[in-house]
Order: sequence, then C-alpha cells, then structure tokens
Amino acid sequence: MPLLSPSPAAALKARYGEHYRWLLLMAVMVGTIASIIPSTSVNVAIPAMSAFFQLGQERAQWITSAFMVASTVAMLVTPWLLGRFGYRATYAWAIGLLMLGGISGGFAQHFELLLFSRVAEGLAAGIIQPMPAVIILYAFQPNEQGRAGGIFGMGVVLAPALAPALGGLLTDWMGWRSTFFMVVPPCLLSLWLAWKYVPSSAPGGSTSGEGSGKLDVLGLGLVSAGTLGVLNALVAFHHSHLKAALLAGMAAVCWLAFILWQQRLLRTQRKPLMDLRLFAYRPFVMGCIVAFIYGTAMFGSTYLLPVFIQMGLGLSASYAGNLLLPAGLILAITIPLVGRMADTQPTHWLTSIGMLLLALSFGLMLWAGPGMALWLLAGFIIVGRIGLGFILPSLNLGALRPIDRALIAQGSSTISFIRMLGGAIGVGLCGIVLEWRLAVYAANPAMDAAQGRIQAFHESFVMLTVLCLLAFAAATQLRSPARKSAP
Repeated sequence: MPLLSPSPAAALKARYGEHYRWLLLMAVMVGTIASIIPSTSVNVAIPAMSAFFQLGQERAQWITSAFMVASTVAMLVTPWLLGRFGYRATYAWAIGLLMLGGISGGFAQHFELLLFSRVAEGLAAGIIQPMPAVIILYAFQPNEQGRAGGIFGMGVVLAPALAPALGGLLTDWMGWRSTFFMVVPPCLLSLWLAWKYVPSSAPGGSTSGEGSGKLDVLGLGLVSAGTLGVLNALVAFHHSHLKAALLAGMAAVCWLAFILWQQRLLRTQRKPLMDLRLFAYRPFVMGCIVAFIYGTAMFGSTYLLPVFIQMGLGLSASYAGNLLLPAGLILAITIPLVGRMADTQPTHWLTSIGMLLLALSFGLMLWAGPGMALWLLAGFIIVGRIGLGFILPSLNLGALRPIDRALIAQGSSTISFIRMLGGAIGVGLCGIVLEWRLAVYAANPAMDAAQGRIQAFHESFVMLTVLCLLAFAAATQLRSPARKSAP
C-alpha cells in the first residue's frame, strides 16, 4: 500500500479492529513529538549559535521567532489542506518538510540558511499540530476524549522534557548543529506509522479530498503580513518608537482587512481561512483569550529559562537542559491524570488552576539567583509545568466541545493559531524586554554587571506573571454549555 494512496478510516478500522482509534492516536502523537522537538531542543543552543553567527540578542531571538511565525500562519491552512489532499498525504508531506528543515539547519553555514530551515520546520509543525485535536474529537466518544487527550499529552510533553536535556548535552559534546539532526529519527518513524494507520479521510467519517474549494490566498497574505508586522514592531520598539508605531499600524490595518475579507467570504458562501462563526460561541472566545496568553507565557518562558540559566547563572547548556528535565517528567505524569479528570470535572476550573500555578512559578523566579540551590530552582520550574499539566488536556476540550461539529477542524486550527501567535509574540516580547533591561542596567555604573543581568531577567519573569493572572481571569469564564448549531 503506497504511502499516499487512499485508505479511508472505515477500511483501516476494519483491518485493525476496535482499538484502531488508539493506534491512530499513537501515530499522530509521534509526528507531533517530531514537530515539537525543533521548538525546544534548539533553544538551549541559542548562545552557541549566537557566538558562531555573531548575533546580538535582537537577531538571536529570530531563531525561535522564525519557527513560531511560520507555525502560526501554517495552522490556518491545515483545514484546507486536509480537505484538499486528505489526512495521510497532508501529514506525510508535512513530516517530510520537517525533516528537510532539520537537515538543512544542521548543515547551515550562513544565518540566512539557518532561518530558512527554521521557517521550514515551523511550517511543518503548524500543519501537524492542529490534527490531533481534530482526531480526538472525531474518533473518540465524549467520555473518552479527556483520557485520549491525557495519553496524547503525556507522550507529547516528553519531547519538550527530554529535548532540552539531550539538546544541551549534544551542544556541549558535538556542537549546536547536532540539535537540528535530532528530528530525523522520529520523522522516519512517523512516515512509517502514517503508512500504516493515518487515513486519507477524517476518522469520524467526514469526507476529505472533496469540496475543499480554493485556498484563501488573500486571507493568508493578510494574516501573514499582520503577524510579521506585530513581531517587527516589537523588535523596532527599542530602537525607534516611530518605526514601531508605523509597523504596528500596518499590522492593525492588515488584521482589520483580514477580518472584513473573512466576513465577505462567509456572506458569499465561500470558504474562509478562519470561520468567524466560531466567535459566536462564548467558551471558544474565552478559550482563545486563554490560549493567546498561555502561548505567550509558555513559549516566552521556553525561550527565557535556558538563556537565564546560562547568561544569568553562568551554567552550561547541558546544565540548562538537565534543570528543565525533572519538570518535563512531572508534566508527563500530570497530564494523563488531569485528562481523566477532564472527562468528569469542569474544564474551566482545571484551566484556572493551571494558570494560577503557572503564574506562581514565574513569581517564584524572583528568588532565583547565583548561589541558590539548583534543586530549588528546578522546583520553581516544576510548579509551572504542573500548571501546564492542568491546562493542556482541558483547554481545547473546554473551547471546542460546545461548537458545531462541522466547525471542529476550523476551531482546532484557529485556537492553535492564536496560541502560536501568542507564543511568537511572547518570544519576541521576552527577547526585547530582556535586551532593553540589560541595556538599562549596563548603563548604570552603580550596579554590578552580574547583578544587573539577574535583575533584568527578574523583571521579564514579572511580566509573565502578570500575563498569567490575566489569563486566569479569562479561564474562570471558560464554561462548557450544551453544544448548539452553528450560527
């Protein structure tokens, strides 16, 4: 059976039996793990790459931001790709692009090629990551969805748990290039699993490959320009307030034009890139607010923590990875437990608890500094990862359960897009705020340089704490009423 040949979900279910849905979940879990590895393993190598390419903090943050921007934009294209090419072909081509990005990044001799590889990895990750939520809601019964999400989450978080530790060791032993090649083995495994278990049609029986319509190229261009405008405005703010204001204004115009264009497509019964009918559901709106801030905090801290451990505390890349490892393992244990709770407990309470714990973790980082016990620092990070364990299985379920079934694929890609948009802004914001505060304290002759660096990091963590408290307020409104038809 060729990899890209049609293989409907019903045929695969008949071949593999009643437990096929769990095999399918395992298949997309491996692919998602492969797509997450580049977003975490590379971060511990940023200081080494900065030294090799002679990058300042402002340019270095684009190693992470390029991945985030590409992921963000690609997520909106996923529903169209699934409708046009089917699940298996979309998944397989995305995995192939991910592997290409990893290999090209590992051989890059110029910063431009490195950024190209990060964009390729980001595009692939953006296509892959909305698919599991669609599969869980289509293939599993409501009383199984929390457990499926928990099992999936447990597997997926092992990637960001182990990847920084392994990436740190590889950076110290073999150089930063080795972190890019980490993605190749799971990509090869993902292609084999796609051949066996990923259907061409949707797992719930909905058709794929038919009636997809034309891709909304204009909408894609507007949302891409708006996203890039926001991120470049953040970068420009420190150097030129006028340039930042112009870029922010351009971004606002692009976003407004995008919304008006999506409304027009709906009125003329054409398929928009983002179905705005989703925002008629209050739980979905609250879920988007939480997802945006949670993405800002999670991805911003994923960038900030390894840099803090190395620049602030003066520890090696392998130390940075190892300090993040226990938190990741605790997260992997927490997620399936909370996933089971999400089948019976209100998802808005679970998400609210998670945001409070995440805020507490960032607040505790104010006591982190040179000379403190490393086990205590690891404990601060663990508190935040337990918080993520409450958020990950419950947020998508709380936001997507109430919406019309026909909108699930759009809803999954939209909330993933908003989370990644928050993540891209979070990485850029953390990078710019950090550079700004470092410059302020470096110019203060009364402050020791090491003390100034620690203070700059502390102020960045304060910003993340405040954002998480705002998300907590939104999470308390993430209620799940009975499903209603699409407006």
